[in-house]
Amino acid sequence: MSAIGRIRAESYAAWYSFVRRRTAMFFTFFFPVLLIAIFGALVQTQSGQGGLFTEPAGYYVPGYLAVVVLFTPLSRVGSTVARHREDNRFEKLATTPLSRAEWLGAHTLVNVVIIGIASVIILAFILLLTGATLSLSWLLVPFIALAVVLFCGLGAILGRITDSADGVIAASNAIALPLLFLSATFVQPDLLPSWFAPVMDLSPLTYFARGVRAATFSGQGAYLDLGVLLVLAVAFFVVGALAIPRTD
Repeated sequence: MSAIGRIRAESYAAWYSFVRRRTAMFFTFFFPVLLIAIFGALVQTQSGQGGLFTEPAGYYVPGYLAVVVLFTPLSRVGSTVARHREDNRFEKLATTPLSRAEWLGAHTLVNVVIIGIASVIILAFILLLTGATLSLSWLLVPFIALAVVLFCGLGAILGRITDSADGVIAASNAIALPLLFLSATFVQPDLLPSWFAPVMDLSPLTYFARGVRAATFSGQGAYLDLGVLLVLAVAFFVVGALAIPRTD
């Protein structure tokens, strides 16, 4: 079997594993919609009054997309690696031609599809519930795909260094929650202390948020952020693939 065939077979298995988990489907597809309903339709934006949610509704599109782009790969890939370690499945995989990079590539591909579907749903509900004016660009597709690759790699690393699937969930939440609100997503950078700006640039989610905002709202250049995200995605994928154990 070729590498493409091995990746396809593992992708099918990962996809059916996802659709059998109703809780995972709920939080992936419907939880972001609840956030849009709460913050976009109920709280709404209050331009010119200062504080949070004072920008136009389109400004917060990266934040809503970041919910699935960040949380879903970290928890799904990380918990899958942890469960495979607990069940000694990697020892069985070591006897097959499937390499670590192919295994992670298959699960990353499934996450790209899942999060791509979720992103379409999110954008539709943003337009429906908030009345946001968006200027969609084709650059939105590579931004979402590269961010998923990046956080799938980070999820694999978490799955390797934590003790259990529960540990992965705890670790992913501890990482994802600060990143979600401190990476130019929901909180405007000018509301944060001036010394925090260099720290914000250390977050990979910052480049996703800036680029998506440029591709959907501001219309200003996004290619630099896309280039940085590409480099980070490749680096995290490689490290994540190396972190996947062959035996445990």
